[in-house]
Amino acid sequence: MFLLQTIKRKLYFPFAHYFRFFAKIQLFFWKPRIIVITGSSGKTTLLHLLESQIQDKAEYSHQANSSFGIPFDILGLKRKTLTLEEWPKLFFLAPLKAFQKIHNKKIYVVEADCDRVGEGRFLATLLKPELTVWLSSTRTHCVNFPEPVKENIAVEFGNFLKYTTKKIIINGDSSLIKKITTSFVTLAPRNDGEKSEFVTQKGHPVEYKIQSDSTAFNINGKIYKFNFVLPKETFYQISAVIKILGYLNIPLDDSFSKFQPPPGRSSIFKGIKNTKIVDSSYNADLESMKVMLNVFNLYPAEKKWVVLGDLVEQGSLEKQEHEGLIPVLSKLKLEKIILVGPRLTKYVHPKIESVSFISPAEALEYIKNNLDGNETIFFKGARFLEGIIEHLLEDKTDISKLCRRGGVWQKRREKWGL
Repeated sequence: MFLLQTIKRKLYFPFAHYFRFFAKIQLFFWKPRIIVITGSSGKTTLLHLLESQIQDKAEYSHQANSSFGIPFDILGLKRKTLTLEEWPKLFFLAPLKAFQKIHNKKIYVVEADCDRVGEGRFLATLLKPELTVWLSSTRTHCVNFPEPVKENIAVEFGNFLKYTTKKIIINGDSSLIKKITTSFVTLAPRNDGEKSEFVTQKGHPVEYKIQSDSTAFNINGKIYKFNFVLPKETFYQISAVIKILGYLNIPLDDSFSKFQPPPGRSSIFKGIKNTKIVDSSYNADLESMKVMLNVFNLYPAEKKWVVLGDLVEQGSLEKQEHEGLIPVLSKLKLEKIILVGPRLTKYVHPKIESVSFISPAEALEYIKNNLDGNETIFFKGARFLEGIIEHLLEDKTDISKLCRRGGVWQKRREKWGL
């Protein structure tokens, strides 16, 4: 297994360069205005917030944010089975797609991640965005980065600033992002009159209120209300959207009425036995999990349960990152804490009052057997938690609104007894 992983790591960029070459040709003919959304967390939410405003004036890199995913999206290639058998067809189609007219929108909004060393530069030099938005930088995918991990991850994101041609929008409250920006922005070509912009809460009072079925933000006297459970940090995404629209000369719909959060991020569902499910199950790092646990602490409910899955890809920081949850969980008023996965079982369970399971199927059985009714259950983390949620939904049509849909993911959940 170790040998196979080593081979995959060594071949990652050589194979990705093949598709990147043809994606570059497609971009040459397409010539879109490219907006890159990057950072450790909140990228997909920002993309969806922006899409609710721009709508069909742009194309969006949904479910494609990597060195393979983004070239595939540009070339109109889709992975269907996530198996080795589909790769020969993808290799054959790439040069054909490069010269076809695939896209017709003049704006391309791209979510770009940096899972490994070199990925930021690889994608930045392909996209050379007109505008880049960078709002967060934490320890994600730590296993692929050398020490100091947090700084090296930030440097990868910084590459997008270096190759941005006109404008950047960054989190002005992050000292790390500002530090990296200072070192990279001086290298970026700028047109006269274009500047870097900061999204900051300093001097911008933000009032924040969570209700059972909505979240409201009062920013400089303007109310923005969403029918979802969103963290206070969503202020940065809202503010970035306003700045992007101003740059593009597109009017703002301040009701955000067309916004739908991506699956597995803060959706609310009715569960069995009159329970309520808060679904934030699309993975997590320590910082994003802490943010959402604090949100759930404010959520108006009497009987609160949390179901947490492992923090994956943490490498040598695995113990430290998981133990970082202990002081947060200890302060919350919770009826039950249910931990799923070997890491949480090893590092967190012995130090707080909780129940833990290696298998998500075992956790599901425990939940179903111990529900009295009227509980509000919050889900966050890896370990196929969406598979647990499937079996707790009152309305089974809501399954389509969960993350990781499709036959491939269903087969993987079935292997775990879900």
